[in-house]
Amino acid sequence: MATSVLLVDADRYLVQPMAEYLREQGFEVTTARNYAEAIERLTEGEFDIVLSEVDLGERDGFALLDWVKEHSPETSVILMTGYGTIDNAVEAIRRGAVDYLVKPILVEELRISLDRAMAQHNLRAENRRLKRQLDDRYGLDAIVGRDVRMLQVYELIEAVADTRTTVLITGESGTGKSLTARAIHRLSRRRNGPFVEVCCGALPETLLESELFGHKAGSFTGAVADRKGKFALADGGTIFLDEIATASPALQVKLLRVLQDMEFEPIGSSETIRVDARPILATNQDLEQLVREGKFREDLYYRINVINIQLPPLRERASDIPLLAEHFLKKYREETGKPVRGFTSAAMDLLQCYHWPGNIRELENAVERAVVLCRGELIEPEDLPPTLRRSALSVPVASLPSQGQGAPQKGLKAALLEPERQLVLAALEANNWNKQRTAKALGINRATLYKKMRKLGLLPPKQDGQGRSKQAGKSGADSKPSELYARG
Repeated sequence: MATSVLLVDADRYLVQPMAEYLREQGFEVTTARNYAEAIERLTEGEFDIVLSEVDLGERDGFALLDWVKEHSPETSVILMTGYGTIDNAVEAIRRGAVDYLVKPILVEELRISLDRAMAQHNLRAENRRLKRQLDDRYGLDAIVGRDVRMLQVYELIEAVADTRTTVLITGESGTGKSLTARAIHRLSRRRNGPFVEVCCGALPETLLESELFGHKAGSFTGAVADRKGKFALADGGTIFLDEIATASPALQVKLLRVLQDMEFEPIGSSETIRVDARPILATNQDLEQLVREGKFREDLYYRINVINIQLPPLRERASDIPLLAEHFLKKYREETGKPVRGFTSAAMDLLQCYHWPGNIRELENAVERAVVLCRGELIEPEDLPPTLRRSALSVPVASLPSQGQGAPQKGLKAALLEPERQLVLAALEANNWNKQRTAKALGINRATLYKKMRKLGLLPPKQDGQGRSKQAGKSGADSKPSELYARG
């Protein structure tokens, strides 16, 4: 595609030959006579370069430069004038112009300026593309899920993102704590600052302190040069401390001070360094229990537990499994180039009925493996990890619902019934047995939910005389079908 240029000048004796020259050089040229016409052209379409005379009447080329910088930041601007001064040239560059040309303009000089302007435009466009990729990879849209608990997580992320409040993210391994921290950073005004991640459990205590706070040369064996710590590197951005529960008691004392005042001294130095970094912390352990056991400082716990975002395990948001599976399928289909377009119903049943101890990370690995091994257009059960198939077949036959004259069901279909019953029951209880919300959470309609409840023997909870809920789960022998579905 040809480079587009907006040429702005009231001198028609200059505009016409310059426009013809630019077109001969392969540029797509649009002309304007003054500031108002230039703004009109710029609002009608995008331009790669604006080449403008400084003297445009009431509103000059500097005003046009300011407008372009605010409304079309990727567009490069070259100013030209017949009365150039060094001061004006310096001012033009300071305000963002690529160049400041003095008439009469030599062809070689114009060509060099245009090449410089195009290079700047391409660099800005590439930066925007990379930022868009970061948003796609680490923004809120990268967190997939429609489960009611995930909707609450989204609301919390949006509420706290653009504040300085310390956030504690809790959840099992593989639930997406790092991705959540990055989403908070990308939604904040610190998004253009650094995001520094530290896994506290990956380094021994002696190295972790140096990693966090830095050190001076000679402060310990092997410290041959000064080194900045992660807190200093995160200045102006976000620091994410993962696995915070593994921090030693001595390090917890130092962390308490840093998180309160954002001040610290590098190892071997008496100089106090102050930084502006937003702390986000994460753990897969129960910090309250560790506090009770004396393994985690109570004052540090209350300092970091200002806002707690708790990520649910995948087994408690089974309705999101198809969404996540399709998301990872698309990702690895693009990476491998294989024409895999979906899952068979049997394969999807296996995914939904597995308990996923490794959570989303394990699901992603399973889908990646399936895409690599799949030989057709649809992923089959045999393409999935053996663990999933063994898990489905390991459900005791005696515990499964019976069919016909009391004969137990056999095979994969029967094996999947009990996990399905547990998933539907969990969704019902999570939504207080509201059928409409439960159906939405499971990604099915109400009629399908009713059929599944009948098939699986799931009854809504009854109320006793004191208004307390009684446990659901009895079969139709205890109440009539017309009573089962009258509520919700």
